[in-house]
Amino acid sequence: MMQLTFTEEEITELDYQRYHHLHPRVQRKMEALLLKAKGLPHHQIANCVGVCENTLRDYLQHNRDGGIEALKHLEFYQLSSELEKYCDSLEAYFKEHPPASLPQAAAMIEQRTGIKRSAKLPEKVGPQALENVCRAPR
Repeated sequence: MMQLTFTEEEITELDYQRYHHLHPRVQRKMEALLLKAKGLPHHQIANCVGVCENTLRDYLQHNRDGGIEALKHLEFYQLSSELEKYCDSLEAYFKEHPPASLPQAAAMIEQRTGIKRSAKLPEKVGPQALENVCRAPR
């Protein structure tokens, strides 16, 4: 079990942030650390805040390495597209030259960027998605 000590100021900050931080994930981290400061064992803390013990250990490690401010940092994985650097120019081009079909949109994208895209709609989506598919990704 990781041994951490908390000052009264840190406990006060954790208590405040567990309700007042804007992001619920950060609130959960603060709640977990507050329970740790109160001496609860890891399995009870994990159960109370709804995370696995490995995630709790990550929270504790972040706090040990960077303090409460490190717990406020969130990183979300976001897929990136090779078309991202063309987004603004494709959007402007499609506004001036709207494609009539998905294959035409795919051809326009390939012509303007050199990146070949599939002209097929996913089976579960249907034709109503053409408008969204033709727009440049964001």
